[in-house]
Parts: sequence; C-alpha cells; structure tokens
Amino acid sequence: MSKQANTRREADNEAKAVLRTVRVSPRKLDLVAATIRGKKAATAVNELSFSKKRIAIDVKKALNSAIANAENNHNLDVDRLVVAEASVGKGLVMKRFQTRGRGKAAGIVKPFSHLTIVVRERAETPDRAEDK
Repeated sequence: MSKQANTRREADNEAKAVLRTVRVSPRKLDLVAATIRGKKAATAVNELSFSKKRIAIDVKKALNSAIANAENNHNLDVDRLVVAEASVGKGLVMKRFQTRGRGKAAGIVKPFSHLTIVVRERAETPDRAEDK
C-alpha cells in the first residue's frame, strides 16, 4: 500500500537539479545564473570554474548534478546538453540585530535562495557547431 509515484514534470529530453537554502541573496545568485542560461553545459561549467563570485562554486555543483542526472537517470548525451533554465527563487530570511550606540539596535537581514537548473538535450545541427 505505497503511494503512487508522481509523474515526471520535465520532458523526456530534460533533466533537473535543485539547490535549496543557499546562503546568498536571490539578486546576487541571479547574476551568476544569468551567465549560464542558454549556453552549452560544458561551456557553462567552464565559465563557473573561472568566475570570481563566491556562489559560483555552489552553482557549478548544481549544474554538475543536473548533468549527472541527465546522463545516469535519463540516458541523455552529455555533449549535446544545453542549460535550458536557471531560475532563482527566494528562500527564508533570517532576521538578526546588531547593537548600536545609546541603547539602539540596527536590523540585519540574512536572505537565503533556491536555484533550479534544467538541462535539455538539443539535436546538434551541422551549421551550428559553436554555442552562443
């Protein structure tokens, strides 16, 4: 008497990885996610490797997880994968305070984010050998 498995939400040529509760603001995470949207997976991993942003390390791990999911779980060709979607969402916000002079306090907001990466296998055309 187990539950029925949920139907797959992605298409047959897609794989997904979700990174939850990342300790960075959604605005900063979206800057890094925007650099890999629409690019080939290998190019995106290479760009994240040389990025100076701290959060690029975690985004690279999520992208590698999506690539591994595509290869191992869905039997997709790694060489034809493209980052179809890299969406960022708001997570929880920890609120702290810092004591100030004369008995006052200043608020500190520590936001968290969620990242969803979807890779899609694209049919390679002969005239489009280069990526974007």
